[in-house]
Amino acid sequence: MNDATRAGAVPVLMYHSIGGSDRLAVRPEAFAKQLAWLKERGYTPLPFGERTRPAVRPVVITFDDGYADFHEHALPVLDRYGFAATLFVTTGWLHDAGPHAAGAPPGRMLTWRQTAEVAATGVEIGAHGHGHAQLDQLGEEALREELRRSRGLLEERLGRPVRTMAYPYGYSSARVRREVRACGYTSACAVANAVMTGRHERFAVPRLTVRATTTLDGFERALEGRGYRADHVLTKGYAVVRRSRYAARRLRGVA
Repeated sequence: MNDATRAGAVPVLMYHSIGGSDRLAVRPEAFAKQLAWLKERGYTPLPFGERTRPAVRPVVITFDDGYADFHEHALPVLDRYGFAATLFVTTGWLHDAGPHAAGAPPGRMLTWRQTAEVAATGVEIGAHGHGHAQLDQLGEEALREELRRSRGLLEERLGRPVRTMAYPYGYSSARVRREVRACGYTSACAVANAVMTGRHERFAVPRLTVRATTTLDGFERALEGRGYRADHVLTKGYAVVRRSRYAARRLRGVA
């Protein structure tokens, strides 16, 4: 029996750009076919913050970073099917971040006005850090600033509470998760490429990566948590590397 058939299992899908050109960007046509597939098979999309709500064939559809093409391409398809979704926004990357700009965005990003329009449609807005930093490599003060600033800006500009977040790059640690809780978030998601079940704690919810190369057959396998063997091996190995890297930084007094 695979994860997707276990009681309480909920696939949490992770998208990035819809229409961009990198390896994680899904073409608008492919995205529309994937959502049509979910509709035809009776899935019930839930916001990430309501992922445990009882539903027929629940699924969660999430998007990271805050690309402008979410407003252009993803939102109309979600609206067509009446699907709930969650958008995790990197506040320092928004097109008109102004004095709050942080780093170089990976592409065309949403404006604050567009983000507010997205929120007004009922899409859940969550935080994705302020500068998309590797949170597990930050010292305590910088980590708190990254977590609090993103949530504070979103709540101030959108006029609604922000309770959920996604770890940039999927990187976290026990220390990061404790600080996320202390900052007032109620849940957070990583990547992990596994189907969420009752054994996953709410500050380390796994998601399933949807890529540019994901076919409809691959999409079905993803919903069952299959087809990610290579990702799992790399993730476990890299976790060890990252813990060692942070320990070395502390010894040098950098973190």
